[in-house]
Amino acid sequence: MLEIADLAIDYPEFSAHYDLLVPKGALCALIGPSGGGKTTLLHAVAGFGRPPRGTLRFEGVDLTRLKPAERPLSILFQEHNLFPHLTAAQNVGLGLDPGLRLAAAQRAAVDAALARVGLAGLAERLPAQLSGGQRQRVALARALVRNRPLILLDEPFGGLDPGLRLEMIGLVDQLRRERRLTVLMSIHTPEDAADVADLMAFVAEGKVIATDTPAKLLAGARHPALDRYFRRAPLGA
Repeated sequence: MLEIADLAIDYPEFSAHYDLLVPKGALCALIGPSGGGKTTLLHAVAGFGRPPRGTLRFEGVDLTRLKPAERPLSILFQEHNLFPHLTAAQNVGLGLDPGLRLAAAQRAAVDAALARVGLAGLAERLPAQLSGGQRQRVALARALVRNRPLILLDEPFGGLDPGLRLEMIGLVDQLRRERRLTVLMSIHTPEDAADVADLMAFVAEGKVIATDTPAKLLAGARHPALDRYFRRAPLGA
């Protein structure tokens, strides 16, 4: 389980305070307005900054005591962060060894990860020779090859066409079920995650304001900030 309780983040122009529980093996979609704190929450879990107070545990391990590289997680950003001069296989291999000194078993793991995300036969292509969706698949393969039980996704598919975005979200769902991964994913299109997420959390004003199943959160839970986000009329209006 990912346990976030009373977790405080303080920046000069933004303060946040988070509470969230994500069961092991679940996919939790973070929704909410831009600037509401979704990325700040993901960065806190990843270790980009040290919260002054609060609880952050994954499977019983206190993550606040661990450096980012020591945490049992991988993170994907909206920008795929691929090195343009490296091939797809080399970019994936960076997840295993930044110096790319890979043993035979590691090279096989890279090939297997590329194949699993639908890029078999494209290992030697440079990022410029791949489509946007293929580049994000390379980034996903790099996360997979690291074999970490927690994956954070910060709007990684937001720049893709709707059909391809749904395809990539479906692939993430398949992979987390196969590998029993826990996934925390921010997304600006809640309807895209409605059929795959176990849990949906509405984040605004630096807080997790509401948490429920996608069906209940999208249709039933009401809060002024949630109503503004969906442009719904308040109850009783």
